[in-house]
Amino acid sequence: MGILNITPDSFSDGGVYNNIDGMISRVEEFLLHGVDITDIGGESTRPGSEFIDADTELMRVLPALKLAAESGLFVSVDTNKPVVAEAALENCAGMINDVTGMKDEKMRKICAEHGCAVCIMHMFGEPKSMQNNPIYIDVVEDVRKFLFDAAEKCIKDGIKENAICIDPGFGFGKSLEDNYRLLASLHRLKEGGFPVLAGLSRKSMIGGAVNRPPAERLAGTLTAETIALMNGADIIRAHDIAETVDMINVYQIARGLANA
Repeated sequence: MGILNITPDSFSDGGVYNNIDGMISRVEEFLLHGVDITDIGGESTRPGSEFIDADTELMRVLPALKLAAESGLFVSVDTNKPVVAEAALENCAGMINDVTGMKDEKMRKICAEHGCAVCIMHMFGEPKSMQNNPIYIDVVEDVRKFLFDAAEKCIKDGIKENAICIDPGFGFGKSLEDNYRLLASLHRLKEGGFPVLAGLSRKSMIGGAVNRPPAERLAGTLTAETIALMNGADIIRAHDIAETVDMINVYQIARGLANA
């Protein structure tokens, strides 16, 4: 899953792709390297980020969505607003990636009506305050239960079971230790039978381990993503496309021979 942020304030690439030349360049990069899913976001959900209205989000997302879809890419839209999701699905999006875990019944109903894929993510609190002392009894079990319960609600509201993937939400309301406990125990999320998405790219949990700014976290990111794959991740959400594809190719060859 390649990240295409159409935002001025994302923590890693804010302002890079929110113009037509940037969008075209990114889409061409995705096509060159065979990205399976293009994840387009028009609202930053980094810690401390501010809410934007649906009209602003749509103004950012729709041009990129149309460009990507017309280029033949399968598009996911990263949004928690039902009105944005509906407009995206009416403009050829095939997936909704909801950082609030599909909590909104209207969102679930819209996705069911359109027959799209969904990604359910766990987040503690809201983006603006989620890193203000998050506390868990057992972070792995708490996240696991939240995701499985959310998936049940989606299925009950008409979303097909085989259209659901789950995301533990690395960096979304979790301490450094919480994040690495989840990474080490990612296989526990496979018990629900849903594909698992791991979004680790350039995040603060990588920075906390290597003490580098976002642009210098590639080695740490690739290491964490490899661990995620070893522990059962099915989808890697990435900024650095060529390097991530190389890592996945090496991993798959080694894994294939180990199981031969």
